[in-house]
This record gives sequence, C-alpha cells and structure tokens, in this order.
Amino acid sequence: MGLDGREIIVAGGGIGGLAAALALRQRGAEVRVLEQAGAITEVGAGIQVSPNGLRVIEALGLGEALRARACRGRAVRLRDYRDGAEVTRLDLDRLPASQGYYFVHRADLIALLADAAREAGVTIRLLQKVAGVRPGPKPELSLANGDTVSADLVIGADGLHSVIRGALNGAAAPFFTRQVAWRTVIPNLTGHPPEAQVHMGPGQHLVSYPLRDGLSVNIVAAQEREAWAEEGWDHEDAPANLRAAFAGFGGDVPVMLNAVERVGLWGLFRHPVARHWYGDGLALLGDAAHPTLPFMAQGANMALEDAWCLASLLDTEPDTGTALSRYQERRRPRCERIVAAANGNAWKYHLRNPLIRSAAHLGLGLAGRLAPDRLIHQFDWIYGHDVTAATG
Repeated sequence: MGLDGREIIVAGGGIGGLAAALALRQRGAEVRVLEQAGAITEVGAGIQVSPNGLRVIEALGLGEALRARACRGRAVRLRDYRDGAEVTRLDLDRLPASQGYYFVHRADLIALLADAAREAGVTIRLLQKVAGVRPGPKPELSLANGDTVSADLVIGADGLHSVIRGALNGAAAPFFTRQVAWRTVIPNLTGHPPEAQVHMGPGQHLVSYPLRDGLSVNIVAAQEREAWAEEGWDHEDAPANLRAAFAGFGGDVPVMLNAVERVGLWGLFRHPVARHWYGDGLALLGDAAHPTLPFMAQGANMALEDAWCLASLLDTEPDTGTALSRYQERRRPRCERIVAAANGNAWKYHLRNPLIRSAAHLGLGLAGRLAPDRLIHQFDWIYGHDVTAATG
C-alpha cells in the first residue's frame, strides 16, 4: 500500500476526521486523531446521509452497520405551515435502488466510525486542543496543554474555527445571515413516518425526521430575525422561545414542540469556501474547508466525500504535493456549488407574500403530481456523485 508507514495526524474527531482516519489507516498509514473534547461523542442531533455520502460509508465497509442504526428515508414531504397540508412530496424510492437515503443520529454515526477506526489501529487521543501549527516537511502542532506533536502530514478536520484553516488562509470574517436555527431530538409522539417533513412558513421553516427505529424525531427549525445569535451548536435556549417562535404553525408541529425539553440555538453564518485547501504538510477537509448552511443537508456528506478523495489520492499519487493539489482541484468546485445551493435554498421555504406563496405551492404541487421523476432528479448532481469511483 502506498501509505505504509506514513505518519498522519488528523486534527478533529468528527465525522470527516474519523472517516479520513479510517480510510487512511485502511491504506497502511499510521494515524493519530487529536480531539479537543473529553469523549468521542456528539449528542442531540440527527443527520441525513444521502446516497453520495452512503457510498463512502459502504466503501469503508460500514454500510450494513449504518443501516442497522439508521432509518431509511422514503420521502421528503413539503407542508404548509398553517395546517400541515401537503404541498408536494419527493419520493426517495424513485432514486435508483443503489442510492439509499438514511436518517441517523449523529452520535450513532460518530460511534460507528470511532469504533471502526480504533479496531483498524487508529490512535485517538482526547483533550488535545490544537493551539497553533507550523507548516513544513514535518509539520508541527502546538497543543493547548503545552505539548508539541509532528507527523508527515497534518489534516485539519477541526471544524468551523479551524486553526489549520487559519494558518493556510488567514482570518476571514463570517457573514451573519440574519437567520437562526434551533435543533432538538424528541420522542416520536406523532407516528412520524420515515420521511423528512418541511413545514414552510413566512420567514421560517421547520424540518423533522425520525431516528433510531422511529422512536425519536430530529427537529431543526430556522427563522429569519435581526437579533444576532452566537455561532456553534452547543448554545442552549429555552424551549419556550422555540414554541413562541413557531406558535403560528399547525399540523403536528404544536405536538412536537410541546415535547421539547432541551434545545440548542445557533446563528447561521456564511463562510467563504477556503481558497487554499493545502500547504506544506497540511490539508483541510469538511467544515474547516467549506462550512455550509444546513439547507441542503450536505455538510456531513461533503466531509465523507472529502475524506475518501483525500485518502485515495494520497495512496495512489507518489508525490504528496501533487496528491494534495489534485484533491483541491477535484473537491473545491463541487463543494462551492453545494454551498451556493444551500445559501440560496432557505428563501424557497420562507415566502412571506401570501399570493406568491400560494402560487409557488400550487406550482410545486403540480410538479409533484405531473412530473415526480423530474422533481426528485433535480438533485442528481448531488446524490448521483460517486467519489469512490472517481478516485479509485
């Protein structure tokens, strides 16, 4: 294997970092993951693993294990906020049989990847916060505890506030979108079917889908507002604030929101896709390279694609610099396109003018009835992409 004996440090133990660590270890590299948290875990959130991300999970040998922990999504159903009436339905079963779409608790996917990485021989070190980086043929990381570590390559999978991204690109001020989002997981009290439901209202929308054999429901609720909210997923808010924000919503929404006991709130910011994804002994992946708004449900899927592409190119290309250059060439245009699609997607759910909203909903309903294949296949450029075939 081309990576036999190569020492690689992955900064960040999230989905992208763990997937990269496993893919690299499977190709022979000696891999250490440095995670700043005290445990490899993440609670309180679901993610959507679309077909493009699922292909990476399967290529890593974890497809069956994921399916055992996830709910297969059968549809995306758009609903009117007032009474929950269906606007249109995107039938995920119209995707090719090989293109499964799954809803999974983030903590379950993290645990799956971490267990597989450890079993493969990846070293995972906790409470290792990266404080600084020195690029070079043998790049060094300085840690908050005073330690210094080095390797042949350092991969920055350290998220929105990546130290390694800063070293490669300098500081970049994010732009507050004047939108915030709440997220929570509740018991499934409404018999929520295996589908993502989007309740669309003026200036706000609410997405829900089931997790863990349908026993729980993941909720992400976005609202346009002037008041700034801090960026990050770990800021707790009062459930009463979420209920007040969506008090005008009908259908199943009141029942779901009445079941909320704890909820996180975060501000939605636009970040530029990193201009430089690699440097001397350094590379970026996932949110460190291309933070995205949640309106295409592609953050985790892009990170999985990055992980496979980077590991494959490092394995097959003898020169590391050439491998990293090809990695950026292959990944950056696609990620820019997905991020742009997510940036432009929220307004479609937030139409305020009732006449425009009614006309738009009527058009969506007609499209769903008259051209259902066209409605779902508009996303073929995302779901049909197979990074495992593209890079070997």
